[in-house]
Amino acid sequence: MIEKKKAESILNKLMSTGGSFSEIFLQKKVSGSLKLDDGKIENSTNGYDMGAGLRLFFKDSTFYAYVDSLDFDKLMNAAKVLSAAVDGSSIDRSLDLRSLSNDFRASVLINPSDVEPSIKRDMLFDVDKICRDYSSAIIQLTSSLSYSQEDIFIANSEGIYTEEHLVKSILSISVIASKGANVKTGYKSMAKTCGFEMFDNRAYEKPAIEASKIAVKMLDAVNAPSGQLPVVIGPAFGGVIFHEACGHGLEADAIIKDASVYKDKIGKKIANKIVNAVDDSSMPSHFGSYKFDGEAYPSAKNVLIKDGILLNYIFDYKSAKKLKGCQTGNGRRNSYRDIPYPRMSNTYIDVGNHDPAGIIKSVNKGIYAKEFAGGQVDPATGDFVFGISEGYLIENGTITFPIKGATLIGNGPEILHKIEAIGNDLDFAPGFCGKNGQSITNEVGQPTILVSNITVGGTSL
Repeated sequence: MIEKKKAESILNKLMSTGGSFSEIFLQKKVSGSLKLDDGKIENSTNGYDMGAGLRLFFKDSTFYAYVDSLDFDKLMNAAKVLSAAVDGSSIDRSLDLRSLSNDFRASVLINPSDVEPSIKRDMLFDVDKICRDYSSAIIQLTSSLSYSQEDIFIANSEGIYTEEHLVKSILSISVIASKGANVKTGYKSMAKTCGFEMFDNRAYEKPAIEASKIAVKMLDAVNAPSGQLPVVIGPAFGGVIFHEACGHGLEADAIIKDASVYKDKIGKKIANKIVNAVDDSSMPSHFGSYKFDGEAYPSAKNVLIKDGILLNYIFDYKSAKKLKGCQTGNGRRNSYRDIPYPRMSNTYIDVGNHDPAGIIKSVNKGIYAKEFAGGQVDPATGDFVFGISEGYLIENGTITFPIKGATLIGNGPEILHKIEAIGNDLDFAPGFCGKNGQSITNEVGQPTILVSNITVGGTSL
């Protein structure tokens, strides 16, 4: 994307007036999407974007500029503008960039952009047929396929540079079912850091059936109970509660801003001793994975909680310097137009040793929360409210009726202490996380877990 010597020249120009750190981030991105709505192709888009972001640190200030071009003269001009904002001592440095290596391997067998549009179209029509064949109650379906292919080059004044080719693919399916005046929805997605091969052998059939099943089952939902109840939270997407109510509070910029309940808690017990939690950006093919973060730091497995003890926060370069910590490979950005921040990647509660069926059997009266809708979280306190989009009653150790109108109301730190059992069925669910105006790919995960009691807001009198 750029010659090493030219990158060194840009970094030297950025540092020429006394900055403490400089960085150049180059990106080329090809993206596309196709949407099928109610049996018709409603939207098809393809895009190409390229540019560079330049960053300069001076004392506690950050200066940033981006250019919608990879032209060397334009990048040098942007570097001159940024360096002029710094009024420090003139420094003549000589950089000799070295390449960083990483064992992470992201296999891409079929680039999505190389796949004929007719194949993508036929796949969405097949998804439509699978869902409609599942039940005559299904009245509407929307499915969308999207992908991105990125080439990234990052270099900084600490003398390192990295290059990465990153491909991500996602299929989302939303189903609407009706029975009389009763209308319910079901949603599922599949997404990976890999190519179009993720759809081999009609792998999309499973999420299509699952989305259909949710919508149809919820048509017979009864009013949810309310009060303090034991709650079994299902695997995979159940991890969104940890992500939202706890994970964001472990991002180091929240610690610096004094906006996290986990400030000054390193080395202290913050959860039941059976709880282990991890953020791992190095997991092959997972949607939140990458070879290097947006600051050229290698992806890694970061153990956040071990045996209930908080071991570490989630750091980028700047927050690690500020808090005298170590980078964790979580300096993430949406594009060259954006400044990186400490962000989660694939964040999960680790596997336990309980049988999921045994966990449910241990509950006399409670709720099984399998999927969640929207929610609200205050990272400073950990207080949260989450809607349950797919939930069931547990009666005498058995899952019985689906429920509607249920919400979970609680506090993240308190919930961590109330986890009484963790299953052996760890699973993951892909998604997007928004923060500071940027939306990035990630995954949440967990096994089946039992929380001794959570306030359930229901509709049953």
